[in-house]
Amino acid sequence: MTLRLPELSLVLLIGPSGSGKSTFARRHFKPTEIVSSDTCRGIVSDDENDQSVSAQAFQLLNFIVRQRLALGRLTVVDATNVDPAARAELVAIAREYHFLPAALVFKIPESVCHARNATRPDRNFGPNVVKRQANLLRQGLRNLKTQGFRNTIFFTSEEEVDAVQGIEREPLWNNRKSEHGPFDIIGDVHGCYEELRSLIGELGYSVTDHVASHPEGRQLLFVGDLVDRGPDAPSVLRLAMASVKAGSAICVPGNHDMKFLRWLNGKNVQLTHGLADTIAQLEADPIDRRDLIEFLDKLVSHYVFDDGKLVVAHAGLKEEMQGRGSGKVREFCLYGETTGERDEYGLPERLDWARDYRGKALVVYGHTPFAAPRWLNHTVNIDTGCCFGGALTALRYPELETISVPALRTYAESVRPLLPETGPDAQLVHDHLLDLDDLRGRRFIDTGLRPAITVKEENMLAALEVMSRFSVDPRWLVYLPPTMSPCGTSKQDGWLERPEEAFAYFREQAVTTVICEEKHMGSRSVAVVCRDPALAVTRFGLKQERRGVIYTRTGRPFFNDLELEQALLDRLALAMEKSGLWEDLGTDWLCLDCELMPWSAKAMELLQSQYAGVGAAAIAHAAAVAAAMQAGEGNSLLEDSAKEHLAGMMARNDNRLAMLDRYREAYRHYCWDTDGLQGLKLAPFHFLAGEGGVLTQHDHVWHMEMAARLNAADPELFPLTRWREVTLEDEASVADATTWWEELTAAGGEGMVVKPRDFIAKGKRGLVQPAVKCRGREYLRIIYGPEYDHPEHLVRLKERGLGHKRSMAEREFALGIEGLSRFAARRPLREVHECVLAVLAMESEPVDPRL
Repeated sequence: MTLRLPELSLVLLIGPSGSGKSTFARRHFKPTEIVSSDTCRGIVSDDENDQSVSAQAFQLLNFIVRQRLALGRLTVVDATNVDPAARAELVAIAREYHFLPAALVFKIPESVCHARNATRPDRNFGPNVVKRQANLLRQGLRNLKTQGFRNTIFFTSEEEVDAVQGIEREPLWNNRKSEHGPFDIIGDVHGCYEELRSLIGELGYSVTDHVASHPEGRQLLFVGDLVDRGPDAPSVLRLAMASVKAGSAICVPGNHDMKFLRWLNGKNVQLTHGLADTIAQLEADPIDRRDLIEFLDKLVSHYVFDDGKLVVAHAGLKEEMQGRGSGKVREFCLYGETTGERDEYGLPERLDWARDYRGKALVVYGHTPFAAPRWLNHTVNIDTGCCFGGALTALRYPELETISVPALRTYAESVRPLLPETGPDAQLVHDHLLDLDDLRGRRFIDTGLRPAITVKEENMLAALEVMSRFSVDPRWLVYLPPTMSPCGTSKQDGWLERPEEAFAYFREQAVTTVICEEKHMGSRSVAVVCRDPALAVTRFGLKQERRGVIYTRTGRPFFNDLELEQALLDRLALAMEKSGLWEDLGTDWLCLDCELMPWSAKAMELLQSQYAGVGAAAIAHAAAVAAAMQAGEGNSLLEDSAKEHLAGMMARNDNRLAMLDRYREAYRHYCWDTDGLQGLKLAPFHFLAGEGGVLTQHDHVWHMEMAARLNAADPELFPLTRWREVTLEDEASVADATTWWEELTAAGGEGMVVKPRDFIAKGKRGLVQPAVKCRGREYLRIIYGPEYDHPEHLVRLKERGLGHKRSMAEREFALGIEGLSRFAARRPLREVHECVLAVLAMESEPVDPRL
């Protein structure tokens, strides 16, 4: 036979020593699912039979059980468990974690137990032990149900034990993780039938014989409170019951529905809060009571959908209760959490569980009416008080769009006014002050592109300090760009980087087409621009209106002059308007990855104090050395060997002077005078995200086309980025791109960036580098020094390792896209900053300086 147990069970094996519990457990459960008291004795004392350490062993056993139950893992306790007190402690733990206690009782004849123990040297104890355990078992069997065991299976013989072929794990009724929608989740209807018909009509449903159906197979999902207060509860019930029966709708119970059920069952309930209206409506428009009772009685407290990404419960649900089954879970789903006190309106004072919610699942609920849908910490309350004259609201999932229809009139007067905290404002107010505990410590961050990215605690702390002291207002900080790895080291003499190595990398990753983009002579920057400055308040949570912000790749303000920054962003917003990009992208804000030129606009002090200083000092030194050697060259006392040595030194010094001249020429390409906006250039190359979500589904050709539209609207401020598409299997295409790079860099250009055509590319080993830079020979003097390409230096530089840099680039790219995705989805700011801070933290890791 096959036994059936709920998937979230704490299974107690109950029986005397020698009854076959351990053998049965090993046969039918995973080794990791079994927590054995004997094993725990061995862990704490090195002797599984040392009864003197039983107290410590059971402390360890209980600890392990708690950890497993907290993670939602079925757990089997392999101990005698014949003592009711010991069972009670384990049942209490099961209830703490909302697990279902189950008992497998081995009521095997004592003679069998004695015979088995006699064959085991480690069970060298007399018959009195088994006899006492058997007596305790018999005495407690009649009370198993009252002790909390709803699933109990008895074995009275060896044959019955051996007859078990397997154990089937039955999903809880609330487990609908395999159902992915799409759903249309409807808030508290409260008998407002006309508004319900209007709303589902807008959602695309038709109704035939009370069954709502959608041409695309979408399902309605009611969050409960179908009855009371409104004018037509019978019609609402008919539609819900018929649609649920037909499979086109799902329903969870509300507290009003359960009170109505108690009345139907003849219980003594107070006819308040609209129940009297529902009863009166049923008298005028009766429904078979047996059908009503059957429908309401079968409603499950809550449901978990879409691989655990969506939870629907009438009053909401904490993370630790999701997908669990217990009386406390059902009570929370119906009523939420209260303090036990009454508020100024005489209503139960409710605790706002959503303010502390940190779960990954989106929780959709109702129960407490708000003036508009309330988004907070990845929860949304869609009870918008239709029966009180508000509106009836639906949330479309997975689109996360809300649709509301206004109430035709006020059907009931609310004792408490509808709460005004609405829409994204609720999250913005909540995010005004972040909790340090949400961001510090070692992090394991799951992203859509790469799972479980680890960030060290010490690096997170360093990033927090940088962010708190130097960054732009954190509410703007929704994205940091990844570092960029250089191409592999060139095998050609005299070169450190060439296009051949960049193309070879992508070929190895099975990428067939790449985009080569000109690398501009500026500084990496991120621009966040709003179509309307008011969005700084309503979307980003700032206190004052502002067009946007421009910040560096480490989150610091790009400009010290706020007026200059806003003037540039005004031009950007205007160019977006002229080019039609606002409408075409369907957004009123945009995050762009850009290059802002010239480099001197941001790094003038660095250029003057470091690059120019190094160049001037080196040239002065080389000139002085040349003069000294020239003076010594005419010395007649020098021997021929000394003259040859001096001539070699002079040649090397002349070569060094030539390198220094090229060094100065290289960084001067990055410097030109600017006056306000005059002379500034902003070259966007990634249109990252807007209100509709991230734009990574578009390839790099599309992004270049968008940049070209900005250039057409304002060519003075937005220069064209030269680029070309390269087919890696086409030798002519590769050769043409290589020649283009050589001409570009020979003319003083920095080089190019090579990217897979697809914004996100997967290769043989997973995520492909988002971009690889290939820099020109002269630009590399700025990075590695004037004499970097002298043979003795170049040999050392060619030994650089790329593994760490490329690993960082992949992780930072995944984190950046994840952070933007979370912001676009209106996730809490702490979740966005988790990704942003992780990128900043990784930048504090030691990296080979030769890169």
